[in-house]
Amino acid sequence: MAEISKLQLFVKASGDGETIGHCPFCQRLFMILLLKGVPFTLTTVDTKRSLDVLKDFAPGAQLPVLLFDGEPKTDTTAIEEFLEETLGPPNFPSLVPRYKESSLAGNDVFHRFSAYIKNPVPAQDEVLQRHLFKALLKLDHYLNTPLDYELARDPHLAVSRRRFLDGDQLTLADCGLLPKLNIVNVVCQHYRRAGIPPELQGVWRYLASAAEAKEFKYTCPNSEEIVQAYRAVVRPLK
Repeated sequence: MAEISKLQLFVKASGDGETIGHCPFCQRLFMILLLKGVPFTLTTVDTKRSLDVLKDFAPGAQLPVLLFDGEPKTDTTAIEEFLEETLGPPNFPSLVPRYKESSLAGNDVFHRFSAYIKNPVPAQDEVLQRHLFKALLKLDHYLNTPLDYELARDPHLAVSRRRFLDGDQLTLADCGLLPKLNIVNVVCQHYRRAGIPPELQGVWRYLASAAEAKEFKYTCPNSEEIVQAYRAVVRPLK
């Protein structure tokens, strides 16, 4: 079992140099550790002033960084796998989704969003926005489709009532997707005056459930932090 002094997560700090900053990968690991219920130390790193805090054990590494028993781990996916293997049952809950489709749902949303929001050519906006909407629509369909366990309880259920991708509990799939989905909505709403379309009720149910989950709320940067992070890469609307 991990000991308190042996587990430390280093994440990107916000503009104030102290609170949690804009980094979906940092939030992903922060959420996982909270869901595991393991004692750990969180260190926010001001990348503009204090990046040398990593120089003794992970020089040149990009955040997030996990320090476990003095050993640094710097690849987010590898860290996730390590935590699941190291902090597993019976001492800690497994966060692996029951359905493999849950891990794939929404996996192209952030890519489509990045292409759209960072597009420098106004004439391409409509097509790129349409691609993003299709990706969101696909996610909405998955969230609205009842899973097997729901149909086992109610064979006539037409629309899923589950709170998250894989059920009513957060899993690794949600830790990966929710931070990015929140960014998509905040940034599009601010810079393109149109966030996630209201007709995507499955996606909105999902975001509402996330807003009630302490593991998401406590790890989420504020909206202004997210907006500021994209200010330099978004083309202003005329």
